[in-house]
Amino acid sequence: MSKKKFNNVTSKINFIDLEHKVLDKWDKDDTFNQLRQKNKGNKPWSFLDGPITANNPMGVHHAWGRTLKDVFQRYHAMQGYDLRYQNGFDCQGLWVEVEVEKELGFKSKKDIIDFGIEKFVNLCKERVEKYSSIQTEQSKRLGYWMDWENSYYTMSDENNYTIWSFLKKLFDKNKIYRGTDVVPWSGRSGTSYSQMEIIEGRKLVAHKSVFVKFPLVEKKNEYLLVWTTTPWTLTSNISAAVNIDLEYLKLKTEDGSIFYFAKENFKFQRLDKQFKDKKQWLAGIPKLKTLEQIFKERGSYEIVGVVKGKDMLGWRYKGPFDELDAQSYPGGHPFVKDDLKSKGLTAKDCHFIIDGGKDSKGSDVVVAGEGTGIVHIATGCGSIDNKIGKKNNLVEIAPLNHESKYIEGFGFLEGMLSTKPETTELILDNLKEKDILLYVEKYPHVYPHCWRSGDELVYRSVDEWYINMDWRDDIKNIVGDINWIPDWGHDREIEWLTNMGDWMISKKRFWGLALPIWRFEDGSFFVVGSKEELKELCVEGWEEFEGHSPHRPWIDKVKIKHPETGLIGTRIEDVGNPWLDAGIVPYSTLDYSNNKEYWSKWFPADFVVECFPGQFRNWFYSLLAMSATMESKAPFKTLLGHALVKDSTGRDMHKSWGNAIWFDDAAEKMGVDTMRWLYASQNPERNLLFGYEIADEIRKNLITLWNTYSFFITYANLDGFNPNEYTFDNVKLSILDKWILAKMNNFIDLSKKYYEEYELFKLMNEASEILDDISNWYVRRNRRRFWKSENDIDKYGAYLTLYNVLVIYTKALAPVIPFITDEMYNNLVVKINKDSESSIHLCDFPKINKKFVNEKLVKDVDTIKEIVSLGRSARNKCNLKIRQPLSDIKVYLNNDNIDFIEQNKYQIQEELNVKEVYFVKDKKDIVKYEIKPNFNLLGKKFGSDIKKVIKLISSIDFDEFSKKLDNNNDFHFDGTDFVINKEEVEINPVSIGDYSLSENNEIVVAVNISLTKKLINEGLVRDLIRAVQNLRKELSFEVENRISIDIKCSLELFLALEENIDYFKNETLCIELNKVDAIKSSNSEKITINSEKIDLQINKIIG
Repeated sequence: MSKKKFNNVTSKINFIDLEHKVLDKWDKDDTFNQLRQKNKGNKPWSFLDGPITANNPMGVHHAWGRTLKDVFQRYHAMQGYDLRYQNGFDCQGLWVEVEVEKELGFKSKKDIIDFGIEKFVNLCKERVEKYSSIQTEQSKRLGYWMDWENSYYTMSDENNYTIWSFLKKLFDKNKIYRGTDVVPWSGRSGTSYSQMEIIEGRKLVAHKSVFVKFPLVEKKNEYLLVWTTTPWTLTSNISAAVNIDLEYLKLKTEDGSIFYFAKENFKFQRLDKQFKDKKQWLAGIPKLKTLEQIFKERGSYEIVGVVKGKDMLGWRYKGPFDELDAQSYPGGHPFVKDDLKSKGLTAKDCHFIIDGGKDSKGSDVVVAGEGTGIVHIATGCGSIDNKIGKKNNLVEIAPLNHESKYIEGFGFLEGMLSTKPETTELILDNLKEKDILLYVEKYPHVYPHCWRSGDELVYRSVDEWYINMDWRDDIKNIVGDINWIPDWGHDREIEWLTNMGDWMISKKRFWGLALPIWRFEDGSFFVVGSKEELKELCVEGWEEFEGHSPHRPWIDKVKIKHPETGLIGTRIEDVGNPWLDAGIVPYSTLDYSNNKEYWSKWFPADFVVECFPGQFRNWFYSLLAMSATMESKAPFKTLLGHALVKDSTGRDMHKSWGNAIWFDDAAEKMGVDTMRWLYASQNPERNLLFGYEIADEIRKNLITLWNTYSFFITYANLDGFNPNEYTFDNVKLSILDKWILAKMNNFIDLSKKYYEEYELFKLMNEASEILDDISNWYVRRNRRRFWKSENDIDKYGAYLTLYNVLVIYTKALAPVIPFITDEMYNNLVVKINKDSESSIHLCDFPKINKKFVNEKLVKDVDTIKEIVSLGRSARNKCNLKIRQPLSDIKVYLNNDNIDFIEQNKYQIQEELNVKEVYFVKDKKDIVKYEIKPNFNLLGKKFGSDIKKVIKLISSIDFDEFSKKLDNNNDFHFDGTDFVINKEEVEINPVSIGDYSLSENNEIVVAVNISLTKKLINEGLVRDLIRAVQNLRKELSFEVENRISIDIKCSLELFLALEENIDYFKNETLCIELNKVDAIKSSNSEKITINSEKIDLQINKIIG
């Protein structure tokens, strides 16, 4: 047999260097394209990539989803499927604009217009191109295999024009309309936000909330007490709403003032739960006062009456800012309702109490609890208020312009930014001057902010473009065709679709989909469905547009003739909601418009995966809605959603908090295989905690795998073992060989199941357990077979088994940890077989070898392992380290595999370091059970009778108790009415004799803890053996090196050594042992065993 078939491997591996080495190899060998060519023309498996925002470098949160995408693509490639491997970049929208604005130092939309829209849009494109390139390289570092030369970009002409065709279909069905509504608005960005978007930017903040007095007309010195967290809206008050079913207190203060507010609110502990849970509170904000406390602090008061809400309807009051001109404009301001104007109706005329009514879900709009139970209605400042205003035909006042500043008609506030604290202070000062401000407080609540620029949103009445979603049932009908993982995703999506409003698709911005809507002087509009149709209808501006993408400002130059009226129209300036961009990709990226055969091959996608929070109302929703319109089909078959990435303490990661981890940093500090193992191990339903300490724990799996591989290579090279020269038919297999091969069969089967059911976290749990079986049982139990000097069929059986186990394991986990597995495969397989695939990622997924299926053997050996585990637990209870020999253990087994266990009890003896194993047939021979009362539970149940019950419990034994338990696990005491449940007592096992116990449902293990002098001496020798082995490693001795030992120790210890001399020499490869009086050498070590200080010197014996 020739020597050294494999490249030598060091146990001290740098995984990050290894990953860069493998990346270079993939690049040099063009491995990815080899794989694509290998599977080309096979059955397709279609993955649809949710586009990553190409606006900044990747964070570790991006890497979770991208790892999942890569893992499942790699697995299906190993199964021979043909894949597209198309990555997506999300390019358009406010997130890009905001970053460009920051670079340019812009503060508003006007700055962009002054700078020039064309220059600004080109800078947006350049930013996308820059960061898509950066993310591409980062993704390659992650090991994410994609056709990087063929990524799709949502800014592409194909993507934009396909959205045009979608909108055209809806236009033809009369589903596109322009409407005025009160919507979330960013003054900084000058644009509105849809229902989908505002949830993304909700933040816990503290605003000054106010309790304001609304003086009642014809009720002298009587007031409605109104509460609001947005004082800026008081300028535009129209009405006040109550709940007609609530009771309202009539409270009189010592100055004779009378206040009306909901009775339930008077003593209500406001935000009490949030205050106790500090995570939902802001530092420095005191506990909120009750209304009772607020009035108490202002002197005495008395309750003088109670009135029903319904009896308050129609009461008139004076508004808090009736002196402003806006309150006196007939028909409203600045949007005028002509029918109300013709009647001369102003906002002041609408100052009366109305019924708050119900919302779209049937819940009361006005409720008791927070506030006062009387809601001030500002129809131009809130979405619900606006709906109430329309229902009651009220005047509307919309006080803010596109910068969220007060418009004309608002006197001292005109031109002031509504969200600035200085503006709030002006308003409060004004209320104080008029003596209608009762109380001011800092109120913590979750409030919507722009999820990109960070500024507070306001609610503003604006004109926007919408899709009428009265066809939502069409979307619901396809939701059930999808396999949602987790399965509650289905109900979450249905809930969103049921309760969502119409889809606002317009943005008053610059960089994005140019909505293909042209308006005409008669108020009509027309939606263009393609570039070809646009050219056909164009009457002006085509020359300036030709050669450009369908973006602003070039598309704005095109004017068209209405195909029916002949009027000339101009495109609206709005751009589209960016979720239109991502939702159309099952069509635009699959060449839907030009090649239906290709599209049909890959549609619907077999699989999509994205982060769950938010995507029900964003990407998933847009995908489903757009596909329901285009083809009435679900665009994907299986959806895997994952949660969020948090820091190691569970906090959100923020750059400003100093706890954000960028992908590049993590990749070069912890290694990508470690990151991927961490991502794959996480149950996607739960947030993933990410940190370097967590990674250190995960890396231990890779270290164990590498050390096992290193062990094999070291000894295989030492003996010149070549797997090509042996088969399982011409070697001898031990029980453990057959067991681990059977276990690997099971692992292959389970791996395939978990990959195909998208349950990676279960796979990784199995991977960790089988790795422990390989390294901590199979290899450790077989070390002497590898160490022995004879090269026989038994030794070759061990080599061949471990070799196959390593190859199978690496192939099964190659999709998850692609770097280390390919490095190992290259040495284990390619090095000795030049005809093999050049990379593990070109291999097929491993298949079960029926020859090694043996479930009984797996169960039998696993039982031995469980006995050993219980034995170790019993030792630990008495602080008996495993190196201390014990005389015996007793084992009770409640199964039918006792014969095998008895035949192989030597494994138990060796693992637990005991001299004998005794098997007992009756559990009572080694354990009895004591029943103890759970005083906490029983005390609450029996009260004064507890002493009687405790006495009764002390009189029963465990067998009687067990036999008399009924189906509900209740025990009835004879001759009494007392009944206890099994959960109300503690059942404690107690060992019989001088033994320590540990048990599970089927096995009881009792370890003899009595120590003789002989056992103690052997324990000392084992401690010394460990010290010698550690010193060998420190001195970098080879595993086969023989040594001589000089030792300075007590006579007692040396006698213990002589008593166990053969065992000591065999374990340490010691040829010569000398007791000396002193040691002076660099190869010496000072150690302590059982409080005795020992000097030890070892020397390598040459020849």
